Amino acid sequence: MKYLFLLLVVLLVIWAIKRGKATGQAKPPSTPEATTPSEMVTCAHCGIHLPQEEAVSGQKGLYCSTEHRTAAQDRNPS
Repeated sequence: MKYLFLLLVVLLVIWAIKRGKATGQAKPPSTPEATTPSEMVTCAHCGIHLPQEEAVSGQKGLYCSTEHRTAAQDRNPS
């Protein structure tokens, strides 16, 4: 009976070692690509902060939407 138990322990150790090697070599950890933060601007009408790429420009400043540019009675710069 003790030989059966010893055999079971040895097989379990071998299985654990093989499993550890298989998962370690299968897929290296991927590093997420670093994104550069965008500059934040404030809407001239409501004061909300938004990325500069999403801002709507007017002659009096930057706005969060065309509706706020219109509400501020600002025109699109030519």
